[in-house]
Amino acid sequence: MTTSIVSLSEFKARAAQMLSEMKAAEHPIILTQRGAASAVVQDYRAHQRLQNALLMLKLMVQGEADVAQGRTTAQDRVFADIEARLKATTDG
Repeated sequence: MTTSIVSLSEFKARAAQMLSEMKAAEHPIILTQRGAASAVVQDYRAHQRLQNALLMLKLMVQGEADVAQGRTTAQDRVFADIEARLKATTDG
């Protein structure tokens, strides 16, 4: 993945152009202040993909912990519970 590193003052001067380039190239921009990285500007869709990937990883870790601790439910029981709940909502 390509990443641009620019000063905050340069970004402010060319923000619209840099945002268009970032979106087209699908790469983040690292902003610096006084020579040190201070922020990352990222396309919204790329940010959403990253958030979704992190959520999936979190769910996987939680699932592994549940299995290790014996907190599991048989698949047929899960589907039976779902069917019972659906039936209850359509009957009521």
